[in-house]
Amino acid sequence: MAKNKRSFFDRLTGSSSLSEDLEENESAVDVREENWINSAPEEGELNVDVYQNQNEIFIKTMVAGVKPEDLDVSISRDMVTVKGKRANEKTIADDDYFHKELYWGSFSRTVVLPQEIDVDAAEAVEKHGLLIIKLPKLDKNRSTRLKVRGN
Repeated sequence: MAKNKRSFFDRLTGSSSLSEDLEENESAVDVREENWINSAPEEGELNVDVYQNQNEIFIKTMVAGVKPEDLDVSISRDMVTVKGKRANEKTIADDDYFHKELYWGSFSRTVVLPQEIDVDAAEAVEKHGLLIIKLPKLDKNRSTRLKVRGN
């Protein structure tokens, strides 16, 4: 498309004509739409509370609408990842909604822990949609004496 010559005033002020603005905006919208269509579906991110007492670190998150067997909690000594999927029952047509804010689909959250934990003693409990993960801290200062046995 041939560009119209800009007026002296447009060149002086740096402004552009309405038709140029519309052309630029249309091409920007086309690029955004193309990027959106080609992108993979996003995962939701869980909101979490992370706190500690003297012996444990706790992670709490809301997982309402997800069965405990559909949750995947992976832990290492310094990190916890919670994954799952909240499935929407398609019994209501999209046109029948007045307002829609609930998140449906896959979600995950990784929390880097402030100190190492005992992976084998960790526990996870879900009650009334609240997931509570209890992570016992490793005591690096703790030592023990081993008895040497003879054959």
